[in-house]
Amino acid sequence: MTELSLHRGISVHRIGAMILRYWYLLMSSWPRLLELLYWPALQVITWGFLQLYIAENANFFARAGGTLIGAVILWDILFRGQLGFSISFLEEMWARNIGNLMMSPLKPIEFLLSLMIMSLIRLAIGIIPMTLLALVLFHFNVYALGLPLIAFFCNLIFTSWSVGIFVSGLVLRNGLGAESIVWTLMFAILPLACVYYPVSVLPAWLQHVAWALPPTYAFEGMRALLIERTFRTDLMLEALAINAVLLVASFGAFLALLRSARKHGSLLSGGE
Repeated sequence: MTELSLHRGISVHRIGAMILRYWYLLMSSWPRLLELLYWPALQVITWGFLQLYIAENANFFARAGGTLIGAVILWDILFRGQLGFSISFLEEMWARNIGNLMMSPLKPIEFLLSLMIMSLIRLAIGIIPMTLLALVLFHFNVYALGLPLIAFFCNLIFTSWSVGIFVSGLVLRNGLGAESIVWTLMFAILPLACVYYPVSVLPAWLQHVAWALPPTYAFEGMRALLIERTFRTDLMLEALAINAVLLVASFGAFLALLRSARKHGSLLSGGE
């Protein structure tokens, strides 16, 4: 029976098998599921009450109601998209299974695609309850943003995958000693992505750095939509162009780091 495959020999069966493996791992551990639900719920409740306080005490924030909760939700998409990708990768490192995978018929592109799809599954488990909490407790309906929400989501998830691919390559090459990068790198982007404030708040020289990051465009676009009722198509297209470059660059970096890991025996050492 001919194996179902995509262009250039990418196997749907192998990708599906990897997704099924990660799904069983996720479903077999209630702490993993609880972690996906706990932190998003905690964030939306904490920031939601802060939003209510500011809305009651400042005319500007009353006029721009929902910007803080919207920023929290979009930030969680970015952070958890990267974390969902990286945790599935780290599962293989922790289990010392990465060497077996890289010696199997599984191709690097198939491995990365399975991690991308798994990150979407993990993200959905955490984000959907979070958005429902925001709707019930604070009357903020993120889905009311309509088509712009899709643009924000796509740009943020593309960035999260780029970061996830790159840090996975670093861990692959340098071992679990570099694992802390997985948990901390996205937080280094947080102040520069202008999640909770506009780019104009930053010093002039730092604004150039901020505009080099795709998430900045998504958060600026969200504020323009909620405050000015204007969807900035130009911002979304610029973010998409930068994301395309980042995805290609991150995939190239992953392949280079994988080759280096094979050369130096990092795969056989189990990531130590």
